[in-house]
Amino acid sequence: MPVMTTAATGTILEGNAQELERSYERFTRQPVDQEWLPATREPDRFLTTIREPVSVTGPGTFFGRAQRTLNFLPSTTGGWAFDRTDLPDQLPIRVAAGNVWTTQRNIVLCSGSPHNYMRMVEHIVALRLALGIDNLLIRMDSGDPPLFERGSLDLVEALDRAGRRELAQPARYVTVKEPVSIVGPNGSFLIVKPCTGPVPVLRLDCAVDFKTAIGQQRLRLVLTPEAGRYGAQARTNCSFLQMLFSKTVGQFLADVRNLGYTTKNILIAGRRGYYNTPGLVHNGKSLEAVWHRAIMDLTAALALIDPGRFVGDVESYKAGHALDCILVRKLYEQDLLVPFGRET
Repeated sequence: MPVMTTAATGTILEGNAQELERSYERFTRQPVDQEWLPATREPDRFLTTIREPVSVTGPGTFFGRAQRTLNFLPSTTGGWAFDRTDLPDQLPIRVAAGNVWTTQRNIVLCSGSPHNYMRMVEHIVALRLALGIDNLLIRMDSGDPPLFERGSLDLVEALDRAGRRELAQPARYVTVKEPVSIVGPNGSFLIVKPCTGPVPVLRLDCAVDFKTAIGQQRLRLVLTPEAGRYGAQARTNCSFLQMLFSKTVGQFLADVRNLGYTTKNILIAGRRGYYNTPGLVHNGKSLEAVWHRAIMDLTAALALIDPGRFVGDVESYKAGHALDCILVRKLYEQDLLVPFGRET
């Protein structure tokens, strides 16, 4: 059963109140390394899609020796969806919370047959909110998306080349009825609060704390297409031991041996330093990990909220895919999502 806690953290939907209190204190003490808080801008008044079809190709994420192509197509209905052209008898997989299959290592969507899935979709679907594209059809000939050396920037540039087109329907924004929170293992938590101003805005306050060279990083931002383009450069990160495992013992495991990870397309952090060059440096400190967390992970989970673009204030501490998706599921289960601007 949900329990109440302080005004700062709202109703706890899952987890321990005392643990949240301790973690929230650590979160508030952690310094903010960067703020991306632009002046308020006019929100989109109508739904959007892309103007022209566009495609982008790269090595497979899970089959690194194969080339994989994403074909982005304009759509006038249905939000975002993946269409597996190698499975002609299956319907497209809608990007929605109800189609989340697993979040063990990454977000996997599935619809209908268990063969009709798309793996590691977070680095793609995050762009729905990050770039403000409401409707899109993505065609693929497998469930294995491409992996790039510049995070998702190749996808951003492809969608920018495609241009934007407004649709006839008015834009839709949703928020939460009240502040709510969820607590995970190791002191992780997520807190979501309603958008209360006159303009629909999504504000993120994300903090990570790794036992590697990444260490503590904290970022505050207002999500805009400019912030989305900047954060899309941030690569997935792993520890040196994880990379070593994948290149040694992992070669005996079917789901690891063909991974397309290289020293260029992921950030590798050791205990005392990085094993490759980190990016997104601000004031002499790489913030690539926390930008990845904010834009490529958290925003992706919020993009699974499909009635409209999610707006509000979200605080994230040491959280990951699993906790993100549990939160989104709880918002649906507890009927906590409402159109922005409606009295609750």
